[in-house]
Amino acid sequence: MDGIDVAALVTDGERQVAAGPALTVPYPDDFRERLRGVLGGAAVANIEAELTHLHADAIGEFRRCHPEVAIELVGFHGHTILHRPAQRRTLQLGDGALLAWLVGVDVVADFRSADVAAGGEGAPLAPLFHAALAAGRAKPLAVLNLGGVGNVTWLGASNNDTLAFDTGPGNALIDDWARRHTGRAADYDGALARAGRASATHIARFLEHPYFARQPPKSLDRDDFRDCMPEDLGAADGAATLVEMTAAAVAAASRHFPAPPREWLVCGGGRHNPMLMMALARRLAVPVGPMEAAGWNGDALEAQAFAYLAVRSLRGLPLSLPSTTGAPYPICGGRLFRAAAA
Repeated sequence: MDGIDVAALVTDGERQVAAGPALTVPYPDDFRERLRGVLGGAAVANIEAELTHLHADAIGEFRRCHPEVAIELVGFHGHTILHRPAQRRTLQLGDGALLAWLVGVDVVADFRSADVAAGGEGAPLAPLFHAALAAGRAKPLAVLNLGGVGNVTWLGASNNDTLAFDTGPGNALIDDWARRHTGRAADYDGALARAGRASATHIARFLEHPYFARQPPKSLDRDDFRDCMPEDLGAADGAATLVEMTAAAVAAASRHFPAPPREWLVCGGGRHNPMLMMALARRLAVPVGPMEAAGWNGDALEAQAFAYLAVRSLRGLPLSLPSTTGAPYPICGGRLFRAAAA
């Protein structure tokens, strides 16, 4: 819910991965509130067009900042507002045809629906990119993305030894709590959580959620843990409890790994929350660090992943595997929107 990430990547969609410049453009406050209002799949036509125009504007700003980058293809994920793979439903706001027309470049969009239609979870989709980036690092390795929802990629010694799934809440509950109690979009620097004390009772109840016992691959909607909000706690104690819940969910996820990882690398906005990173390090008991420790840009990683997947889609290569989404076979997803035809 924070904004739009734009990242350039030179790639063949396989082993060649060379990161270029990146840019983050925050959503205007009034748009963020309108976007929040359609979570769950409410009427979306007007806000979808607005979101698409904001993405076109972000690409325009990127071009002004980096005129040396020649954009040949755009991977456009859009914004997930409903994810119910058990019902074979997933909905991402974003008009690929409109974006192609606005920016004058071919666009690949709609990355998830083919996987969901085939019976997969449709998420997470970044694991193949994680595997390409981590080709030279010691394994096993866990790559944790803390966006609205947390998701992990476990990478073993073999290129085919990959497992991925959603861990539980990422930043969504913490952000919503901070917004309600402080009026700010997030608990910046973990300040609210630092002033509180986590409730062991709430964390234990949270870990009884049936999701944690399910075998992966598995995925979540942003609001699947809405009922776990610690409504009876004060602002600071609630924030501290939600931080510990998020870290506890990640630790619970590690029980599903074929072997313990040597290290965890964290991307997404959650790595900027020092209280969350401390909680992860305490619960995981192996080195935990931001993506930057591996020389990667943790703020750009998700945008880079969809640039990578756009090229794979164009080449007819799989975007997901049975071990990453539970699909019955490797699935090539995405829809191509030609600029000339837009």
